Amino acid sequence: MSVRLYEVLSRGELTTRENTRRVHVGGVAIGGGAPIPIQSMTRTKTEDVGATVKQILKLKQVGCDIVRLAVPNERAAKALKEIKLCVDVPIVADIHFSAKLALMAIEAGADKVRLNPGNIREKAKLRDVVKAALERSIPIRVGVNAGSLNPELLHKYGGPTPQAMVECAALEIAQLERLGFYDIVVSLKSSDVIETALAYITFAQRFQYPLHVGITEAGVGDEGIAVSAVGIGTILSLGIGDTVRVSLAGEPEREVELARMILRSLKLRDFGVRVIACPMCGRHEIDVKELAEKVREMTQHIKAPLNIAVMGCHVNGPGEAKMADIGIAPLREKVILFMRGKPIKTIPKERALEELVSLSERLAEEAYGRI
Repeated sequence: MSVRLYEVLSRGELTTRENTRRVHVGGVAIGGGAPIPIQSMTRTKTEDVGATVKQILKLKQVGCDIVRLAVPNERAAKALKEIKLCVDVPIVADIHFSAKLALMAIEAGADKVRLNPGNIREKAKLRDVVKAALERSIPIRVGVNAGSLNPELLHKYGGPTPQAMVECAALEIAQLERLGFYDIVVSLKSSDVIETALAYITFAQRFQYPLHVGITEAGVGDEGIAVSAVGIGTILSLGIGDTVRVSLAGEPEREVELARMILRSLKLRDFGVRVIACPMCGRHEIDVKELAEKVREMTQHIKAPLNIAVMGCHVNGPGEAKMADIGIAPLREKVILFMRGKPIKTIPKERALEELVSLSERLAEEAYGRI
């Protein structure tokens, strides 16, 4: 962790996710110690109802809890009503500048609205949006992005610093609080990992509102994955962050899959099977990569939280395999099969895949009552 993060952490205690204000987006809770929901955003034109519904259903299938839709025009706002009839995932309307679109989205059944109150310049119009949100009992996310801070804050702080982002959020929150609105979720996103983490830490030292965590414009491919994992993982590991969205250029289903991996690695949520595999070296006696990939592919239907270890040699292999729910480690021409720390049998290498999948299904059924 950088020196700057340590310096900011030393300035005061954080409001951890167990102590944030709880809000509800449809049937999904955010904050107050609730399980951390995964969010994503559709890439379709929202007014294309068929394509949008199809993508929402795909996102749900891979584990997305809340889906955000862009609402840049009236056609998109009107489409929300029809979309809501076709899906049972909570829908967030992404609004910029227009109180009219926010009101239309709320009327169409949006479960949450993402906006920046400061972008709605007329106080009477903001009051109308807040009144509608209160009547429907839906939260508002104050979405602060480093790339869209107002000129006054940029001048005051010399750029889009974490302090500028937090002050922007504080000003937006104050507008809502003056109108008696407190079901607020806040995000403070930058494409810079350290700046983003500093912003979230600073905010959590001042406020108790739940935090939507993400690294905006993280990038593409492996770099985008690394930036997202490091940034979101750092913030969550500090005990802050109540909901997450990974932002990658590409298909949104990949965002959800990566978010699941991040949460699972931090033991914040359980998602099916995790395959643990050694990195391989000159000692390996089986093709760990090939076997691990096949195990992962053939256990995707298992929803119970299981760890399966695929080890490549007899040095660290048996010990690592024992720590998993199920594991194998090679022993000359055969492999030893472990379950919950105990060796149960020795089998030929060619039967390893079959045995691991079969035992995983059995253990899931016995331990969790489901596959």
